[in-house]
This record gives sequence, structure tokens and C-alpha cells, in this order.
Amino acid sequence: MTDASDTPEIEIDLDETAREGSGHLRVAGIQHDIVWEDARATREHLVPKVNDAVAAGAGLVVVSEMFPTGFSMDTAKVCEPPMGPSTEWLMTLADIHGVHLAGSIPTNDPELDMPVNRLVLASPSGETVTYDKIHPFSYGTEGEHYQGGDSYLITEIDGVRLAWFICYDLRFADEFWRLGPEVDGFVIPANWPRPRREHWTTLLRARAIENLAYVVGVNRVGTDGSGLAYSGDSMIMDPFGDVVASAAGVETMLLADLSAERVAQVRDRYPFLNDRS
Repeated sequence: MTDASDTPEIEIDLDETAREGSGHLRVAGIQHDIVWEDARATREHLVPKVNDAVAAGAGLVVVSEMFPTGFSMDTAKVCEPPMGPSTEWLMTLADIHGVHLAGSIPTNDPELDMPVNRLVLASPSGETVTYDKIHPFSYGTEGEHYQGGDSYLITEIDGVRLAWFICYDLRFADEFWRLGPEVDGFVIPANWPRPRREHWTTLLRARAIENLAYVVGVNRVGTDGSGLAYSGDSMIMDPFGDVVASAAGVETMLLADLSAERVAQVRDRYPFLNDRS
């Protein structure tokens, strides 16, 4: 994006810029299969997995991109309203367990011209914040069915600042570079197919190294209704680009502790961000 008028705005769900909380956050990434275009069945499948993540002490639980239905272009069948059943499911579990819970949902927002691929982050307080995928996956015809978003999202949970993206956004380093100095990490739920798994893992590590930030990539497994296979390869990278947790091929949970202090230490020791022009 070179035209400044097209540059997304930064939305921060904070009233103040000062950090609050401990500066430490345990994140659980749930690498899971999806029942194709069957949101109710997928939600039921995910309940015990969310319960396990909470039992492991997670303060933030992340599921995949389009987690209720899979990466379907049948918008008439899979899209939900902004406060539809999958958003209510996220809110209910967040409230019951006292955690933050996030995943993206195909959404038909009446205020927009087309549906969007919308990440919803539900908090224990009953509030939600959202991020609409900026870069629809044109190669997979997503842009013909879902419009791109026009704003970023930065949140703060327990004193750890996170920027949110979805799947294909990972290929656009400029988006991450713009937000990198403002955050401690990035969270990226995805439906990234097996044939390009090396691209996924390489780009996750690159985004961590370039920005000296944590990267939490949560991808699905299984095969979707279009015949695409997914190997997962979910990863959590630390701000030095080292793998903290990873998994491939099976349903599982990744768990890692994020530390704002660790990010500050790495950036102080290696002040590479200061040399960006």
C-alpha cells in the first residue's frame, strides 16, 4: 500500500497508552480440525479443547481463521451477523473461564458492502474487539467474496501489547513493520494449506526476527471441503526468532508465556528497529 489515503488506521482498544498488568501473558494456540461449513459441530468440538487450555493456565486462547466453518467462499451459507452464534460462543466461554478468546468468523456486517473475514477477540468482561482481514486471499478468490478491512487492531492483555492479523496478511511485511515498534507480539490465526507450509513457517520466523517481537501463528489441520489439506505447523516464536512451541499434523495445543520485559531486553540489546528509515 503506497497511497497514504489507503493506509489502514490503527485502532487500539485502550483508553490510555500506559501499560497495565503484570507484563506476562500465557497464550494457548489450539491447532484443530474444522467440520466443513458446520459451525455448530465445530464449536462443540472445540469446547473441551478450550477447557484444556484454561486448565493449563492460559490467559489468552486462540483458535484458527474462519474457525466455525473452514475457509469457505459460500458466504450465503457460512456468514453470521456481527453478534451471531459463533461470536456469542466466544463471549460465553470467555466469561465462564475468565480468559480472552479469539478466532476469525465469516461475517455479514450490514454496515458494509460485502462480507468480511472478521477476527473477534472476546474478553472476560463481556466486551469484544474486532479486526477485518486487510488482505483477502485473491489466489483463492477470497477477494471476490469478502472485502478487505481498513484498520489495524492493537490490544493490551495483562500488560502485553499484541497486534492482530489473519493468515494471508503474513505475507505483507510492511503491515508488521508499521506496528512492530508499538507492540510486544503478533497473533495470526490461519487456514494455511499444506503445499505452502514452508512459506508459512519461514514467514512466521521472519516477522519475529524483523520486529524483535513474539509471533503466535495458529493454523488448522485436516482437509477442507475443497480438498485442501492443512498440516498445522502452528508456531510461537520469541522476540529473537527462536521457536518456543510448535506442532504439525495433529490436533493439539501450543502453550507459551509472553513477556513484555523480554521484548524490551532484546530490543535494548539489539536496537535494530532504530535503524529503520
